[in-house]
Order: sequence, then C-alpha cells, then structure tokens
Amino acid sequence: MTQNNPSILFLGKKHDECTGKALEFCRQHSAAVSSFLSDWGEPLPEEVASWEGDYIISYLSRWILPERVLLNAKIGAINFHPGPPEYPGIGCTNFALYDGSPTYGATCHYMLPRVDTGEIIAVRRFPLFPTDTVASLLNRTYEQQLDLFIEIMGLIFSEKKVQVSGEKWRRKAFTREEFNALCRINCDMTKEEITRRIRATAFGSWKPTIELHGFIFELKDLT
Repeated sequence: MTQNNPSILFLGKKHDECTGKALEFCRQHSAAVSSFLSDWGEPLPEEVASWEGDYIISYLSRWILPERVLLNAKIGAINFHPGPPEYPGIGCTNFALYDGSPTYGATCHYMLPRVDTGEIIAVRRFPLFPTDTVASLLNRTYEQQLDLFIEIMGLIFSEKKVQVSGEKWRRKAFTREEFNALCRINCDMTKEEITRRIRATAFGSWKPTIELHGFIFELKDLT
C-alpha cells in the first residue's frame, strides 16, 4: 500500500447505476483498483480467487466469498449491505415491507465467510413510509448506501482509521428458502396477509405466485 493509494478488489453488481458510481469513486482515489461485476449465478472468476492486496470491497455483489479469498485482503474485507442490522441476508427490503417496519437502512460491515455476521462499521437509517413499495424503498436505500460508501471509503483514502460501531446484527440472515416462502400466496390466507405479501414482493413485472391444490400460478394483474 502506497500513501493514499490502497490496492482494492472491487466486487459489484452488473448494470447498476450506483455500483458504477461507487466504482468510479474508487478509481478516482486509487490507481490500484481491480473490479469484477456479476449477476446472480455467475461463477467466481479465478482472478478474484487469486487476488492479493489491501482491501476487498463488496458493493451489491452477488458472490459469497470463501474464507481463503477474504484472507487475501491484508487490511480488511468490507461489505455494503442494502439493509439495516435487523434485516441481514437475502430479501431484506421485502421482509421489512412485510413487517411494516417504521425504519430501514444500509449497513457497512467487515466480511466473514458466513453472510452478514461481521463486525458493523456504520449504519445509515431512514424512515420507511406506509406508502413505500419495493421499488421506492430500493431507490432510497441505494441512495443512502452510496452516501455511506463515500463516507467510509473517504476515511480509507484519507488514511483515517475505520472503527467499528456498537451496532449488532439482530438475527440470522434471511435465506433463499425464507424469501421464496414469502413470495407464495395460498387460499387459506386472509385478505390482510395477501395484501402484505403483494406489497412486500411485487416489483416491476415480478409478482408473487399463488399455490392452489398443488399447482403454482403466476399473478399477471394486481389491479
């Protein structure tokens, strides 16, 4: 690591505007940035597995890094999670909407092999409104997360110490199985329950599914 020029492995999400801004911020402040962007299901590149340097920075990355890769970061491996400590894991936005949580947020934390368990560096919180949808909450979350990223990376590029906060993860990370279950509606559910699930999972052309007599049906129109 040279002064104000840490070597960084940046892992992010393909075709995402905020990821692009975060990566550009890193490149503006360090000449030693290696970047890899991914979609769901893409394998971890060999270049990532063999990289060695100062920091691994994960920003909406789809990859879960094994311990052997995390240990290649000499100073630290840091993740920016689009949810507060109450909502670790997958589907965090969806579960917050389903619960009717009054607040939401974004979390910066050190990475461990088990998802969303490392020490928390900082949390950026904001209100979750009754009128919020998946789309509106995601948009606001990504804005706050990018601000948090610039704040924490600004400390790193200024060679200031990144300290952990007193925040703790509040539960085990939500799993893919739990998220898939949230996206299912069946005829035994109340109108209130169905409304909560639709609000929590409908996003663009994606809709929850209906389970009826062992068959799965897709909702095409929610109006």
